[in-house]
Amino acid sequence: MTQLTHINAAGEAHMVDVSAKAETVREARAEAFVEMQAATLAMIIDGSHHKGDVFATARIAGIQAAKRTWELIPLCHPLMLSKVEVQLEAQPEHNRVRIETCCRLTGKTGVEMEALTAASVAALTIYDMCKAVQKDMIIGPVRLLAKSGGKSGDFKVDL
Repeated sequence: MTQLTHINAAGEAHMVDVSAKAETVREARAEAFVEMQAATLAMIIDGSHHKGDVFATARIAGIQAAKRTWELIPLCHPLMLSKVEVQLEAQPEHNRVRIETCCRLTGKTGVEMEALTAASVAALTIYDMCKAVQKDMIIGPVRLLAKSGGKSGDFKVDL
């Protein structure tokens, strides 16, 4: 069985020492969804929302969140990300927005948490911008889609 990496032999939380690890190209992709009423989604799509461009704001929030993950999630390392991408797609047939993020770097630790944080904060930003119109939006699921690089190998979710 795989051991928890952030727990030491005494059962205490600690930050993993990555100093001896080799630098490799690492990438992670994540997704999140925000379900809403058709009328709320229509306001986002046609740009009539009174707070402005919901997608542009959510995209910037997601990028900023990825860059600050180490400040939000205990025991995450500060990373020099070389790429953060946040794509937002209105899915009117499902009354939802799909968010897909991608983070990349050449480094000693993975970027899964950065991709997940970017997707989560982009979803929260959509909620924040639209809550005056609809308070019962649903955020989720949020999940890791894929990761590559590093000792643990590659991962890709079965779609």
